[in-house]
Amino acid sequence: MTLTPAPLPDARPAVRLGVAFVPTTAPESLRGLATAAEAAGLDDLWVWEDCFKQSGVASAAAALGWTERVRVGIGLMPAPLRSTAVTAMEVATLGRMFPGRFVPAVGHGVQAWMGQAGVRVDSPLTLLREHTDALRLLLAGDEVTTTGRYVTLDRVRLDWPAPDVPLVLGGVGPRSLALAGELGDGVILANALTPDDVRAAAEAATAAAATAGRPVPEVYATLIAATGDGAQERLDAELPLWGAEPGRGIGAAGDARALADGVLRLAAAGASAVAVQPTADEPDLAGFVELLGREVRPLLDHA
Repeated sequence: MTLTPAPLPDARPAVRLGVAFVPTTAPESLRGLATAAEAAGLDDLWVWEDCFKQSGVASAAAALGWTERVRVGIGLMPAPLRSTAVTAMEVATLGRMFPGRFVPAVGHGVQAWMGQAGVRVDSPLTLLREHTDALRLLLAGDEVTTTGRYVTLDRVRLDWPAPDVPLVLGGVGPRSLALAGELGDGVILANALTPDDVRAAAEAATAAAATAGRPVPEVYATLIAATGDGAQERLDAELPLWGAEPGRGIGAAGDARALADGVLRLAAAGASAVAVQPTADEPDLAGFVELLGREVRPLLDHA
């Protein structure tokens, strides 16, 4: 008698779980959140660089210094605001100081904000391409001379390059996602997306990566979440602040099971890492982070 082996269960890649430090929260509260994320066993802490709130590089450096294990990402640094050479110096410095723990992301920025800062360009994607190409070469230790439409460098080489630092791009629209897939090690998505939005974005970036002969990019998604009394009402009040309407399947509200299910929906849609973003009125950030580590993480591990 021939025995037929039982089929193996479908393998689901583990999803990284993190927390997002939104810059509507005062900078002095970052230390408590970073140390809480470390103590809770979370994988990632993401800081932002929104105009005109907080510096992503300064926040990431501080968070890395306060912790020993958690990975810290910047989502994201707007290319128009930053010299390519200075960005390379900052990224390489943090990458070497904290090997394997720093994930920088760059993007073309919100155009209205770039206009306010006096750095808006006619072709944001051209700038992002030139910035990313030069940045990757500089981090690899190459001497770079280039005269582009926006980025000009003359024999620039870093004394202390960091070739192992991943370089992530931000994207929302089709052309931005295609560029992120073509050039980036990953793509960081906007924070108010449905699982279907995440799936479409992941597929677009992956297709562009395949066309360019690059590996499948990591996909970094965000889950806006509320817990405790009135969680759904608080989530519904939060979503319009990020340009989203309630009732479309964006975010999660309720107990640890509800948050875990929200993370798993994004993972099933293609996210390899999910940062949970508390609502602006969250009264206990440390308790929120502890819940993620103590109750949500085990539910993901046993899904």
